[in-house]
Amino acid sequence: MTEQDNIQDKDEIKYVRTTSAFDCGGRCPLKFHVKDGKIIRVEGDDLVDEENQLRACPKCRAIRQEIYHPERLLYPLKRVGPKGEGKFKRISWDEALDEIAAKLIEVKEKYGNEAIFLPTGGGFLSAYHFPVVNYIRLFTHFGGFSTHHGNVSSEGAVWATQTQYGSPFVGHGREDMLNSKLIILWGWDPARMNSGTDALYNLVKAHEKGAKVVSINPRYSDTDVIVADQWIPIIPGTDVAMMAAMANVIVKENLHNQAFLDKYTVGFDKFKEYVIGQEDGVEKTPEWAEKICSVPAETIRDLAREYATTKPAALMDCQGPARSAMGGQYNRGAMTLSAMTGNVGRKGGAACGGLMGIPTAHMFFGPFIVPPGRNPVEENHPNRVSVRGSLDVELRLRTRVHTNVMFDQIIEGKEGGYLYDIKFGWFACNNFLNQLGNTNRNAEALKKLDYMVCVDLFITATARYADIVLPATSMAERSDLTRPWPSGPYFGHMNKAIEPIGECKHDITIAEELAAKLGLEKFRHYEEDKTVKKLWRNTVDIKKHVKDYNKYKEDGIWRVETDEPYVAFKKQIEDLENNPFKTPSGKIEIFSERVAKINNPNLPPIPKYLKTWEDRNDPLIKKYPLQMISPHPKNRVHSELYHVEWLKEIDPHRCWINSIDAELRGIKSGDLIYVHNDRGIISIEAWVTERIIPGVIAIHEGTWYTPDEEGIDRGGCVNTLTKNAYAPCGAAALKTCLVQASKEKPEVK
Repeated sequence: MTEQDNIQDKDEIKYVRTTSAFDCGGRCPLKFHVKDGKIIRVEGDDLVDEENQLRACPKCRAIRQEIYHPERLLYPLKRVGPKGEGKFKRISWDEALDEIAAKLIEVKEKYGNEAIFLPTGGGFLSAYHFPVVNYIRLFTHFGGFSTHHGNVSSEGAVWATQTQYGSPFVGHGREDMLNSKLIILWGWDPARMNSGTDALYNLVKAHEKGAKVVSINPRYSDTDVIVADQWIPIIPGTDVAMMAAMANVIVKENLHNQAFLDKYTVGFDKFKEYVIGQEDGVEKTPEWAEKICSVPAETIRDLAREYATTKPAALMDCQGPARSAMGGQYNRGAMTLSAMTGNVGRKGGAACGGLMGIPTAHMFFGPFIVPPGRNPVEENHPNRVSVRGSLDVELRLRTRVHTNVMFDQIIEGKEGGYLYDIKFGWFACNNFLNQLGNTNRNAEALKKLDYMVCVDLFITATARYADIVLPATSMAERSDLTRPWPSGPYFGHMNKAIEPIGECKHDITIAEELAAKLGLEKFRHYEEDKTVKKLWRNTVDIKKHVKDYNKYKEDGIWRVETDEPYVAFKKQIEDLENNPFKTPSGKIEIFSERVAKINNPNLPPIPKYLKTWEDRNDPLIKKYPLQMISPHPKNRVHSELYHVEWLKEIDPHRCWINSIDAELRGIKSGDLIYVHNDRGIISIEAWVTERIIPGVIAIHEGTWYTPDEEGIDRGGCVNTLTKNAYAPCGAAALKTCLVQASKEKPEVK
C-alpha cells in the first residue's frame, strides 16, 4: 500500500475506501475510483461476502453528482441584492474573513456575546468532527455565544427513552430481526428512513425466513409493498389510543408477562388503572380506540393477542410519529407494550423507543476538540441551573431557546419574552430555514438579522439570506471518523479522496483562519490526519474495538466481530442487581415520578393518549380538513442532495392524496395543486393513490423553499405549512399539521 495506506495504484486509477457521513441511518462503506485527481466512479461495500455486505442506497450511489454539481459552491460570496434573492458576487477569503471578523467584534462590543447566535445540529457531515464543533470552539474562545436546544429528529424519542430506560441506546443489531417471529413496523418505513445501512436487507431476510410483518401507518409505504403481510391504516396522532387498547386486551385476557413486570418495571399498576378505566372512568377498549384511530376493534384485538402470544416479537416504533404534538407518548406507549410482553432485552424482541443507537456506535467528541470550560454566555447567565437528570424541558430552556422556535427569538427578542436579542447568525452545516416549522416566518427572521454567515456546499434556502457565504469541503475532500446508527456494529473511517474543489475549505481551517483575524492567539490548530488518529485514540468505544488503526483507515471500515447480534438491555435482564437501568428506581419506569413532579397535564407520568392541537378534534379542521404528514424522502437526506437530477428521477416530489379527497376537489394525478393553511401556500404535483387513507396527505420533507413574487412556495417545501411549536417533551411538532388542497390558487395573505 502507498499514499497514506489507503490508496492503491492500478492503471493510473486510485481506489479510496471511505464511508458516507450523511445524517441518515447509515454510514455506508464506499469505494471511490480516482483518476487524475477526480472521482470517476463510486462502488459500494465489497470487502466481505455478499451475505454480510452493507449495501449503499441510491443516495450514496449518486454522491459523485453532488460533489461535482455545477451549482456547487467554489468561492466565498458576498450578497449584492436584497436578502433572500440569492444575488452574490465572488470575493476573496481575506475579504470575507476580514469583514466577518470586523462584524463579530462590532456586535460583541455593542451587544455582548449573547447576540451571536450559533445554530447546531443537522447537516451534510455527521461525523465525529462535526463541522459545527469547530465553530463552538471558536466562539467559546471569543467569549461565548447563544444557541438552542432540542434535536429536530429525535427529541421526543430521546425524552421517552430517558424517562423509561434512562438511556437512548435502545437499538438492536439489525440482524437480530432474523430471530423474530413477528415484526410490527409502527410508523417506520426503512426503505426511506434507513436507521441502519443493513436494516431493510435484514428485514427482507427475516420475512423470507418466516417472520410475519405487520405495518401500522397512515400510508402503504414502499417497505409495505415489499414485505408487509398486513397493513393497518391509522389516523395520524392517534397511535397511543391504539396502544392503550392493545394493552387493555392483553390485561383483560391475562396475556401480559406479570413476572417480567414485577421484576423489571415500576408503575405498571398505574398504567393498568388507566387502560381498564379505573383512573378516569373510561375503559380503553378496542371499541373506544376505533372511534379515535379508525382501526377496527377486531383488528386491534387480534393484533394484541398475536403480539402477546408470539415469542419473540419485535415492535419497531421509530421516531417519525414522535415528531408531533403527541411527542414521546408514542414511544413510551410502545416501550410499555414491549415490557408487558417480556420482549425487552430478548433476542428477536425490541426495546422500542425509536430504533436509536447501540453503545458501540455512538458519537463522542474527544476532550481535545471542545476547549475546557463551558460557553461563557450560558455559564454566566443568571437563569443557569443544573438540569442533570431532569425531564423538565423548560428547565433546559432557561439559557437556550427551543430549536423549532429559534427564529421567533430572532424576530421578537427580549421584548417578546425570549432570552436574547440576536444580531449575528452563523449557520454552518444546516439548512434550518427550510427544515424547521413555519418557513415563511423563518425567512422574515433572517431578513431581520443585522449580519449572517452561512457555510455550506450550495446556496441553500438558508444561504440565500446570508451576507457572506463560505464554501466548505465535501466528505470526499476531508478525513474523519463516522458513526453508524444501530447497524452492524461497525465504525467508519472517512478518507480524503480528492483535494478541495475550487477554494473550498475544511471547517477546521475556516475556524482557524477566522480565529487569527480575531486575534485569538491561543486558539489551537489541528493537522487533519494527526487529529483523526488522535480522535480514534481518545474515543473509548472505537479504541476498545479497533486495535489496528492503519487497517481501519485502509479499509474505511472496522466491523466489530460478535458471537450474536447486539440486544439492548440484555445485561439488565440477565442480571438486574449488577446492571440496573439508569433510572432513579433502577428499573423500567412505566410510571415516572420525575415526570409526575413536573405536574403538567399534557405530560403525564404514564403513557396516555391525549388530544392535541391540529388533530381531527381541532375546530380548525372545518377550514383545513386534511392532516398532512411529511415522511423522509428516499432520494434526499432531509434537504441534502436536492440538486441531484438522477435522484429526482427516482421519486418526483408529489403530494400523495387519496382518490376520495381528490375527487371532492376535482384533482387528478399530474395536476399542479396548491396545499395551504394560514402559514403559507405551496404548489406541488398531485399523485392520486389508494396508498394513503382519506383525510390525510403526504408530502416528503426536504425540497427547498422557493417563494415567488406572490409568496407562493414553488419549491414545495413542506415546512412552509408546518407550525413553529414543540411538544411538552421537547419534540419538534412538524408532523401535526392541518391543511387544505385545491386546484384553484387560494388568496395570498
